[in-house]
Amino acid sequence: MSKVLNFKQELTACFGQPVSENPTQVMMEAAYRHHGLDWRYLTIEVAPHDLATGVAGARAMGFRGFNCTIPHKVAVIAHLDGLGESASLMGAVNCVVRRGEKLIGENTDGKGFVKSLKELVDPTGKHAVIFGAGGAARAIGVEVALAGATEITIVNRSPSRGKELAALLTDKVRVKTNLVAWDQDYVVPEGVDIVINATSIGLFPDVDARLALDVNGPGLQGHRRPWHAGQSGDHRRPLLVRHRAGRRRDEKGARRRLRRVDTVWKLRLARRASEGRAANSFARASV
Repeated sequence: MSKVLNFKQELTACFGQPVSENPTQVMMEAAYRHHGLDWRYLTIEVAPHDLATGVAGARAMGFRGFNCTIPHKVAVIAHLDGLGESASLMGAVNCVVRRGEKLIGENTDGKGFVKSLKELVDPTGKHAVIFGAGGAARAIGVEVALAGATEITIVNRSPSRGKELAALLTDKVRVKTNLVAWDQDYVVPEGVDIVINATSIGLFPDVDARLALDVNGPGLQGHRRPWHAGQSGDHRRPLLVRHRAGRRRDEKGARRRLRRVDTVWKLRLARRASEGRAANSFARASV
């Protein structure tokens, strides 16, 4: 019996701004091919003032779901029909799934980040510093705390958003949380084990931008070997800098190492995609 002709492909997407350097499409379409799904993943630039229209368009066109990246992870909640457990706890959404006629927000950011982080260092019993207080920082902060970190310091320019995240971590996951105003180069204090960039700094087009971070601070000296993990947009970079005792810690040297490991991580993403290992809830829901 001949196969019924069907030229309709199921649609998924990424909504964000900027999105031109976001590689999720490559990974997702590799996953769809791997699972034999005739689905497409579109990378769509959606400005903040167009977000409501974008979500309405996804509803009208029958999208099976979409990812949200900067700056929509918190704002999108107002346009959804409900939240899964993880997104409800974090107050941020990175993955929207259609369930029947409803669009439900989920969050996989933190779990993915912690899984990559554990390839380098176990956060159990560690003190982590997180730059930023947006959607990515919320997800990462919650999951790092649930993974066993004993103290988290939030470094953020906006006091109000910083206080919201500090309260969330203190009240919902019961981890010791500090808030530091980011109004100058941040000096990493003694006793810090992990430094995480959960901001948009370094995104296209300003790819050479770097955190206002004093790399000669006391927390980056001696023999503690702090790990610097970070992310930019939706392509997670599990290791940016690992400072070792005796290595030059001048800013130029640190930036060279950032770029080198950045390139290695992008190649790792491409390899995983080509092997068909990439997947998220869109693909898993249908196989």
